[in-house]
Amino acid sequence: MTTRRLPEQLPLVIGHRGACGYRPEHTLASYRLAIALGCDYVEPDLVSTRDGVLVARHENNIAATTDVAEHPEFADRWATRSVDGVVVSGWFTEDFTLAELKTLRATERLPELRPGNTRYDGLFEVPTFDEILELVAAESRRTGRRIGVYPETKHPSYFAGLGLALEEPMLAALRRHGLDHPGSRVFLQSFEEGNLRALARRTELPLIQLVDAPDAGMLTRAGLATIATYAAGVGVHKDLVLPRDPATGATGEPSTLVGNAHAAGLVVHVWTLRDENHFLGTNFRVPGSAGVRGNALGEARAFLEAGVDGVFTDASDTVAEARRLWVEAARVLV
Repeated sequence: MTTRRLPEQLPLVIGHRGACGYRPEHTLASYRLAIALGCDYVEPDLVSTRDGVLVARHENNIAATTDVAEHPEFADRWATRSVDGVVVSGWFTEDFTLAELKTLRATERLPELRPGNTRYDGLFEVPTFDEILELVAAESRRTGRRIGVYPETKHPSYFAGLGLALEEPMLAALRRHGLDHPGSRVFLQSFEEGNLRALARRTELPLIQLVDAPDAGMLTRAGLATIATYAAGVGVHKDLVLPRDPATGATGEPSTLVGNAHAAGLVVHVWTLRDENHFLGTNFRVPGSAGVRGNALGEARAFLEAGVDGVFTDASDTVAEARRLWVEAARVLV
């Protein structure tokens, strides 16, 4: 009789933008709830204000995630920009001072899928990175758990071109909060290889190379060996670990990515697991609309079985419970 082997460190539950399955994303309320629901890390995306303060927004375009459209005093800030080669229109954080942003309130980004979250529209401010770090420290003391932080630099080359580089303000904030040493529970992530290479010269904190499905060419054995020269791991789109059948939309057997990455000495964190049918493989959906919560527990366990080292999730409770069940099953004699 033997037991299934568990990894030395259990896979991480990473609160993606907080707990945005239940609260508007990138708000202190969202991060606080993610911690209460069992996450190990919270994940803020960082952009800059006009006066160089880092705030948490998924994009620098805040048209869909704040009530800025309801503020006539900012109507003339509407603009069209090319951000990393994509032309977008809206209101942009780099056109607002922190004081101006603090007059806005967050709104639900996906109201058609998460109508319950709209009850919180207008209640929460746009938080600064410092405020998030203060919250994490306070919640760590309150819960007795060391909660980590997993910031992403959003569009770093774009912001550098505006004279609003993200790297130094991010590292300075981590220093202020005593989180600038390798023993800190901090990962730094970016889609831009150049950004990560620059950070590797300035910090010993572990770096994560983000890779979307269209950029899977980075994940060959040779590509993974290159990533290992400047990063500690990869953060990959979930379809790169459990590919979906193009005909049925169902997830199939795991790819070789996790094994190849581990062979290169890299951890693998997968993004993003969400509970709603809309985001699940067809084999994990349940009858009902796109916004109905499907068998997300089953999907999360499938990724744990595939050997990932961490999971970004909009619902920390789902993945924390999946991990508990997975550990329980792994300890059963077989």
